[in-house]
Amino acid sequence: QVQLVESGGRLVRAGDSLRLSCVGSGRTFSTDAMGWYRQAPGKEREFVAAISWNSGTTYYADSVKGRFTISRDNAKNTVYLQMNSLKPEDTAVYYCAQRRGSRISTYHNEYDYWGQGTQVTVSS
Repeated sequence: QVQLVESGGRLVRAGDSLRLSCVGSGRTFSTDAMGWYRQAPGKEREFVAAISWNSGTTYYADSVKGRFTISRDNAKNTVYLQMNSLKPEDTAVYYCAQRRGSRISTYHNEYDYWGQGTQVTVSS
């Protein structure tokens, strides 16, 4: 019943910007922490960003800090990832994740629901 659907991934050039969206359904969204992860070919899933239920706390991986911004609109059951100054090494499938309860986490095994992913490709 719980579903997360990512969108917005596409082919872009280095230096471009892109905004990913994740729309949730099937359970209360507004009180849950949310996160973004990514997985590049041949690599394990990597933490990107997380946000608390009320947007009061955010965490970012060092590799994206200063370039990416996570935000949410609980009225729309949507979490966003604004990606600026994109680099080829940002190329990956990006996954949205939802954690039951309001506590923020950077650990992938503490998230309960996952989307199917959206492909982001950054050319040189």
